Amino acid sequence: MSVSEWTKNDVRNSLPDRAAESHKGTFGIALLVAGSEDMPGAAILSGLGAMRSGLGKLAIATDEAVVSHIVSTLPEATYVRNGRYLLSKNEMELSQYRSIAVGPGLPEDGETRAAVERLLKAEVPVVLDAGAIGGRSYEERNSPTILTPHPGEFARMTGKSIGEIENNRASLVSEWAQRLGVTIVLKGYNTLTSFADGSVYKNSTGNSSLAKGGSGDVLTGMILGMLCCNKSWKYAVLNAIYLHGACADYWVKKRSAHSLLAHEISELLPEVWADVETSQS
Repeated sequence: MSVSEWTKNDVRNSLPDRAAESHKGTFGIALLVAGSEDMPGAAILSGLGAMRSGLGKLAIATDEAVVSHIVSTLPEATYVRNGRYLLSKNEMELSQYRSIAVGPGLPEDGETRAAVERLLKAEVPVVLDAGAIGGRSYEERNSPTILTPHPGEFARMTGKSIGEIENNRASLVSEWAQRLGVTIVLKGYNTLTSFADGSVYKNSTGNSSLAKGGSGDVLTGMILGMLCCNKSWKYAVLNAIYLHGACADYWVKKRSAHSLLAHEISELLPEVWADVETSQS
């Protein structure tokens, strides 16, 4: 099947402008549902990725015990204590948010599933990652649903073996995106993104330095942030994936691929983003 490549030129030509008269409301409020007592760092990693990616304001819905772990690292964010529980009970208003991501650091349990069902009723793009990805069908929505599985999660979604997936990545990601009516970002070497119409895009950036816990959480945050400020949600997804990999490529120019830590991706992003913005065709 035909696979398109999303290039540096594509990214540069579709990155959002940031007008001088802009204010935080211009770029929207994003909601991140992430982190648990066992994995508080996932909320930090995804939150950093989101805050570096152009949004106006970030709200992090997380367990009350997690807030104290995050706030010193992300003082710019606001917090919804026990937000996953409130969502599962339909006790949280969502109309103020321009984009939503859920899953990093969350257990795949009944409360998470109930929270996801509530979030999918919102009229904004929703990103599902990690504990929010499960075997379910998806009702048709007016806004996109974006799944970000690694091969193991995609195997559980589809019932295919990881070997089958690796041998037929493009055809399977296209098939399941169409079958579920969602966008699927199948992470890995040359990450593949398929939209619900079956079209597939290959990412050309990234390397083995990203093969480390937490890098996917940062990507989820970057997609969330870019969904807030890009005019096209599809460009937001593809640009986040490209820039995430480009940060890893920048790292290995002078440092070992063994040594990248996930939180350092967000630290590299400002310089990498600026390089793409100012590059020539």
